[in-house]
Amino acid sequence: MVKTVDFSGRPFHFIGIGGIGMSALAYVLAKRQLPVSGSDLRSTHITERLQGVGAHIFSNQEATNLELFSDGPEQILETVSVATNGNDLTHRKGHNTGFGNSNLLSFNKNLPQVICSTAIGHNNSEYAAAKEKGCPIFHRSDVLAALIRDYQSIAVAGTHGKTTTSSLIGYMLLKAGVDPTIIVGGEVDAWEGNARIGARGGYLVAEADESDGSLTKHYPNIGIVTNIELDHPDHYQTLDDVVKTFQIFETQCDILIGCLDCETVATQLTPSITYSLDSNKGADYTVKQLLSDHNGTTAQVWEKDKYLGEMRLTIPGNHNVSNALAAIAVGRKLGLEFSVIADALFTFEGAKRRFEQRGHCNGVTFIDDYAHHPSEIEATLSAARCKVDGNNISRVVAIFQPHRYSRTATFLKEFSVCFNYADLVVLTDIYSAGEVNRHNISGQDLAIAVQDNHHAQVIYEPSLKALNEALPSLLQPGDLVLFLGAGNLNQIIPQVISQYQAA
Repeated sequence: MVKTVDFSGRPFHFIGIGGIGMSALAYVLAKRQLPVSGSDLRSTHITERLQGVGAHIFSNQEATNLELFSDGPEQILETVSVATNGNDLTHRKGHNTGFGNSNLLSFNKNLPQVICSTAIGHNNSEYAAAKEKGCPIFHRSDVLAALIRDYQSIAVAGTHGKTTTSSLIGYMLLKAGVDPTIIVGGEVDAWEGNARIGARGGYLVAEADESDGSLTKHYPNIGIVTNIELDHPDHYQTLDDVVKTFQIFETQCDILIGCLDCETVATQLTPSITYSLDSNKGADYTVKQLLSDHNGTTAQVWEKDKYLGEMRLTIPGNHNVSNALAAIAVGRKLGLEFSVIADALFTFEGAKRRFEQRGHCNGVTFIDDYAHHPSEIEATLSAARCKVDGNNISRVVAIFQPHRYSRTATFLKEFSVCFNYADLVVLTDIYSAGEVNRHNISGQDLAIAVQDNHHAQVIYEPSLKALNEALPSLLQPGDLVLFLGAGNLNQIIPQVISQYQAA
């Protein structure tokens, strides 16, 4: 029998609720007044935000966590922890828990729906207990797929640019007064996190992930494909395997919007609406007079043969112009005036960890960026290069922590040539993300490969501790320093800034 996600009031329990994808879903469900609990080994601002909307967070992963909603109603009301007006409170019997008491009382004997990500192994104690108890167990993509079916949905897919594009679209609809629900893989200041709740039955903008094949579960009204590359060799063996996933997704979209600048999209998919930075490709949406400098980017926007007006972006790089064109295509399909779209694009400040400025000290600017694939690194460093000779910036410094052994080994050649826009490259050892090093590869192998491709300045610092100690002497006034990667490299940025200031 096929299990379906139940939004009628049955509780949800997230194993690893603090993850960027899991927490966004939990936030939306909690804001819909559904009973939500979850476990995470670390307390963060993300888990605190979830507590603020009524989710109960456990700091360990134990089988007993599943019993929160199966106790009697009095015990539930005594133990549910929420935050009100910024203060953590434990509500006593008869007080409003934030879940909605009617839902708690109706379902207090029911087992929760247990939500997992791909990172949760079957030996996890909560997962094993959930299976033994007979809890309905869903992958997080099942919840997203159910939400996509529950709204007028816009799902943004693609190997690169998903977070920025979905955030742009969500922000555009928000500024247009549409009141969308938004679920993205990054945090955005405009809605103070990675998700917001909008009007019931209204629009949902969601980032749709292809990394584990779960993209094929989604049936959106509008789908967007920004590009297609092999990025997850831990799941896909070849690019053809990735293409098949996107082709299935295409058949499940009422309307597909695709970027013709990606040859794979142009040749392997047949989008209903197209966009391109090249005005000679015959796309439905394109640009002319594209100009970039240290202040941002401007371009003329064309809808087929009709000039719509000028686009101005403060987020840097031609890749973000492409992401903005996808948002324009969506906005126009939904009937928005270009002036409304253009105003939103100009005031959009970007998502966190996407060319996010983390500080400026003694003439050095520190940037945090999630780029972890060779194509992403090259695009990000190209955008950084546009800022040289402006704002007193004279040198681009790339600090990269490789992510996953499988990705580093598969794309070693591509990684070796993607740093050409940087003046100085500093590499660390590989962030495993839980992988076993079956490829017998290290960050030093990547450093040698980059050097062999004639990059003048490459430095290898294996650990974050060694990197933190070395950086103050490597940096100089006028540097634009980019911390690149999907691991934990960005966690040392405050320390680096502090040490550089002291030095």
